[in-house]
Amino acid sequence: MIILNYKKISVQKVTNKLHSALAWSSIAVAAFAAGLYAYSLASYDFKTLNENTYKHSDLRGSVVVINYFAEWCAPCLREIPHLNEFYHQAPNNVKLFAVSFDDLSNEKLSAIRYKYNIQFPLISEIVTNFPFEKPQYLPATFIIKADGTLAGQLLGEQTKTALNDVVSAL
Repeated sequence: MIILNYKKISVQKVTNKLHSALAWSSIAVAAFAAGLYAYSLASYDFKTLNENTYKHSDLRGSVVVINYFAEWCAPCLREIPHLNEFYHQAPNNVKLFAVSFDDLSNEKLSAIRYKYNIQFPLISEIVTNFPFEKPQYLPATFIIKADGTLAGQLLGEQTKTALNDVVSAL
């Protein structure tokens, strides 16, 4: 009878340990799933100078205009007032962003923004590439269609009218 009680206690201890292990496993799986969900919410494809983050998928349904510029590029600087006008009058489904051709710190990018009165968002960090390569010539403006595919590249200085014409043709 003592042996039976010993076995009974042992089975009970094993059962308790199994329940405990299952409980901890469930907690670990739930924590892992929560971590993956939080990561998916926190991850982004690019960030602007003012710390707004964007996923390419979130911009689907909008026409996205990406302008590459550099401070040493005179035509790039001449087109800034036109880009400002375009940005302010663009419909809600059109997004304009600019990217510095040169790898600049946020401080330097912020100084350029202030110095040249750039009023549209400047991309400060690209995590996931756009559907095109970095341009070889400046200024370069890329148009991404609402479905996320590249509509085309515009080389040279752009005006508000030219950008409106391209965007309205999509």
